[in-house]
Amino acid sequence: MNSSLDPAIAARLKRDANGLFVAVAQERATGQVLMVAWMDDEALARTLATRNATYYSRSRAEYWVKGETSGHTQYVHSVRLDCDGDTVLLEVDQVGAACHTGAHACFDADVLLAADG
Repeated sequence: MNSSLDPAIAARLKRDANGLFVAVAQERATGQVLMVAWMDDEALARTLATRNATYYSRSRAEYWVKGETSGHTQYVHSVRLDCDGDTVLLEVDQVGAACHTGAHACFDADVLLAADG
């Protein structure tokens, strides 16, 4: 599939050997990191065009729109590219759980290291 991603944006992206880069979803209201997923140029183009977070599943080799089957949607307010060009940050409004386990965020699990008080 040919990507409809703006060539100026595409030129700034650094992809892995499979054409993918990391996408981090952050909740707009709280700043909480909700989840990490993968995108390629087409997933990013679809996200920018629709404001619905669209990712690429490595295991299924297909695109998926967050909440399309679960109803747990992510409306995208902004997309930022990191300084290295290999990660995008999506600022989203999360409806329902972001994690496939049913948790609000994938990072609600055990704390491995906490800041000193």
